[in-house]
Amino acid sequence: MNDIRRTILWVIFGFSIVLLWDQWQIHNGQKPTFFPPAAQPAPKASEPAAGSAPVPTSSAAPGAVPAATAAAVPTTAPAAGAAVVDRQRIDVQTDVLQLTFDTEGGSLVRSVFGKYADLQAKEKGFVLFDQSKDRVYLAHSGLIGTPGTALPNHKTVMSVAPGERQLKDGNNTLELRFESPEISGVKLIKTFTLKRGSYDIGVRHEVVNTGTQAVNAQLYLQLVRDGNKPEGESAFYSTFTGPAVYTEAKKYQKVEFTDIEKNKVEAEKQANNGYVAMVQHYFASAWVLAQGVQRDIFLRKVDNNLYAVGMIASPETLAPGGSKAMDARLFVGPQEEKALESIAPGLELVKDYGWFTILAKPLYWLLYELHRVINNWGWAIVALVLLIKIAFYWLNAKAYQSMAKMKAINPRIMEMRERLKDKPQEMQMAMMKIYKEEKVNPMGGCFPIMVQIPVFIALYWVLLSSVEMRNAPWVAWIQDLSAPDPFFILPIVMTLTTLLQTALNPAPPDPLQAKLMWFMPLIFSVMFFFFPAGLVLYWITNNILSIAQQWVINTRMGVPPQFNLPKFK
Repeated sequence: MNDIRRTILWVIFGFSIVLLWDQWQIHNGQKPTFFPPAAQPAPKASEPAAGSAPVPTSSAAPGAVPAATAAAVPTTAPAAGAAVVDRQRIDVQTDVLQLTFDTEGGSLVRSVFGKYADLQAKEKGFVLFDQSKDRVYLAHSGLIGTPGTALPNHKTVMSVAPGERQLKDGNNTLELRFESPEISGVKLIKTFTLKRGSYDIGVRHEVVNTGTQAVNAQLYLQLVRDGNKPEGESAFYSTFTGPAVYTEAKKYQKVEFTDIEKNKVEAEKQANNGYVAMVQHYFASAWVLAQGVQRDIFLRKVDNNLYAVGMIASPETLAPGGSKAMDARLFVGPQEEKALESIAPGLELVKDYGWFTILAKPLYWLLYELHRVINNWGWAIVALVLLIKIAFYWLNAKAYQSMAKMKAINPRIMEMRERLKDKPQEMQMAMMKIYKEEKVNPMGGCFPIMVQIPVFIALYWVLLSSVEMRNAPWVAWIQDLSAPDPFFILPIVMTLTTLLQTALNPAPPDPLQAKLMWFMPLIFSVMFFFFPAGLVLYWITNNILSIAQQWVINTRMGVPPQFNLPKFK
């Protein structure tokens, strides 16, 4: 009866660990791993589009635009006296980006990455920005005037200057220029500069006062997105999707869509540095203003299941005939850590490792360097796990030595338990006596392994978060390390190696615990059938190396390796 109670406590403890892990995910800004919430419905085609999002005001608190101070949003009809401009879509292309702009506001409304294929349709490039019945994800910018004064903004239809629409061989930059009609005596000229091999777009906003009076104008930049998870996300693991804010004072701050919904946003509201971003698995977008420019930061719900994060620069007073240019940068691309580091301070944090960043970053650096030598991400993973196992060789050796001692005295323990099965107190005393005589610590095999757990959790996040795994082949049938094994070969091998490891470990004295030791690997192995192949490969490599080391240590200690098979009677 004592053993049954102990087994029940172990089961409760295991389930508690699962719940704690789920709550740790939520606390860390992630969505739950084991109990993900239901996805919110996508905005219907008949519902208002993101283009109807209200223009934020610097006086507005996140999540609300006070009616008394909300700037008037002009309709697509231009101000009196201005020429009528037809609204149209403009497609431009570089070697890595295919972008579509809308002349309404000169907004970016679609982006396609040629280097990264869509997981559902491999022949197509991955789409991040979009404006369709299934996805709304846009980049806006424009001007805010004093209350009651309309200025060119993301609802203003602009004219587009003629020019090249595709980056030609021999050219390193491509420019796209939009010009607004005159509204309240102000023109906005917006110039996008795309660079070869870059997902970082330069955006210059030139404000021209063509009137006879001084004008106060503020530049706003915002990203608008629906609150749905990206398509193809696994139900067995969860990654963060939502807005983020970075400032030097508070560093990287993730914000859940539900927090915006409930008006519980605690992110920084004012700064003179940093960026705002929208983040999802593998990809991100961000608006970056120059260091030193004072800005207000806002996060709000702008429509049914549509959310915005953005910045409003400090007001600028323009004298009649005067002009002012303000530069910003718009990042739209994959979370390639090395590239992100070169764009803006802290931008690499959109590739989020959570609490294990301090361990994950050096692990990613080592993985990246191994890939430079091996030129294959799959073999780089194998090499990285091998190096980690070498680094922890002596800790593992201590654990396996303790397990070998336990295995050596296991026959004595089993005989004693059978002899004293009706005297639990005497059995416990006899067991402690055997441990003391043989100088065996039953927990000796646990501590060295516990020390290594943070490293392997950090490596898990490195492999789960690294976009470099996306569409990266390993061998033969594994052509995408970020997708599950199409033939389930790796998960089956992983399950077999886990069971072999269990068989090599000393069997627990309690028969019920021994059975649970066999059921747990089988239960958790089910999840690996849906995990990315890169994660399963890392786990298999770790299992095989652990089995090899355990086999060698047992042999050296004179404890021949034997398989403790379960007895289900």
